[in-house]
Amino acid sequence: MIITDKSIIITLAVPIFLFLIVVEYFYGLKVGKNNYKLSDTFTSLGLGLISRFPAMLNLGFQGTVFVYVGSSLNLKLLPLDNPFTWIIGFVLYDLSYYWMHRIHHEVKILWATHSVHHHGEEFNLSTALRQTSTGWLWKWVFYLPMIMIGVPGQVFVTVAGVNLVYQFWVHTQHIGHLGILEKIFVTPMNHGIHHAKNQEYIDANYGGVFILWDRIFGTYISEKPEIKPVYGTVKPLNSWNPIWANFQVFYQMVQDTIYTEKVTDKIKIWYGPTSWRPEDMLTENSEVSSPDFHKKYAPAINNQEKNFTIIQLFSIVIFAAIMATTASLQAYYETAIFGLILVLIVVSTSLILQNKRHSFNIQLGVSSFLIVFIYFGGVVDVALLAAQFIILHAVSNVLYISIYNLVKTQSKMKIL
Repeated sequence: MIITDKSIIITLAVPIFLFLIVVEYFYGLKVGKNNYKLSDTFTSLGLGLISRFPAMLNLGFQGTVFVYVGSSLNLKLLPLDNPFTWIIGFVLYDLSYYWMHRIHHEVKILWATHSVHHHGEEFNLSTALRQTSTGWLWKWVFYLPMIMIGVPGQVFVTVAGVNLVYQFWVHTQHIGHLGILEKIFVTPMNHGIHHAKNQEYIDANYGGVFILWDRIFGTYISEKPEIKPVYGTVKPLNSWNPIWANFQVFYQMVQDTIYTEKVTDKIKIWYGPTSWRPEDMLTENSEVSSPDFHKKYAPAINNQEKNFTIIQLFSIVIFAAIMATTASLQAYYETAIFGLILVLIVVSTSLILQNKRHSFNIQLGVSSFLIVFIYFGGVVDVALLAAQFIILHAVSNVLYISIYNLVKTQSKMKIL
């Protein structure tokens, strides 16, 4: 049997990730260097939790292709019982990751899936969880050579999981220069450069564990004392919506393909450099530095909206944990429905964070719909813990918003 899914390792690591995020937040408050914003953190966690569902639903071709290659095209050069296989596998995975990561920054259609991770304008541990939900489309292609030469499935899964877990801690600004380690490993300082949108830092430091690959292949850039990293993408997302975050670049590519005149440009849009657009598509919305380069997207929200968002934040974390731990008790279609409900909760909350008109009433409608859909719809088993939690969550939302609207109405009446 060829095992190729590292999601179990990541699922087990998520509680530790969340704990460390809380620790970093309170540490930042203590030392006067807090860089957490509620809207940004909610979006990062929402995107991260949503990104787990393609793996839970076995979307994509990775498993099928890996099983075929591992069974039929396997050179079997690396036996499982040889300890060096694990070392070689770890190094080969990181080398493969370097090229996968680098090419995702160089080819537009690949950047369309990876850009999600770079939208965050804060650089903290929650940023590490800001993951794409479309990466399963082609990331696996870059790891096929490992399977072909004979890296066993068990080794591949383990080193892949360890590699991704390692990358979590390097998303922080609270750890400074680490001396000689900076020359060998990816660290918070040199990975911070990778997330910077400064022209001096773009397209650098792609390594997962070893920064050695960047030094060998000429993509290493160290932080310059006179240039402070500014985080985010050159063309800002300016949204907390997880769906838009996943499809912003795809949308622009489709639009450019439809409206550009030259046939060759219609094709190049998909494989060209990430910043390239056809000449007849270059407008003020092109991916160039904004005059508000340092300005962060931060619509103001009141205390009631903040409190509501905090409730949603804890709710999506608990809901995702319930689904992950009870997946074996759910039918495939039930897991899919619960995944869509998670997306719906995050999207409807993002409307509040963006001060969209009637956002609270939209949330009220969403919560009311979920109560009817789950409790009375008969679509999923109401006895499932995930279903019961959603009903409790939706009822709580209805009560909160009803009280909020009542208080708001009374305040207006007093003014009048």
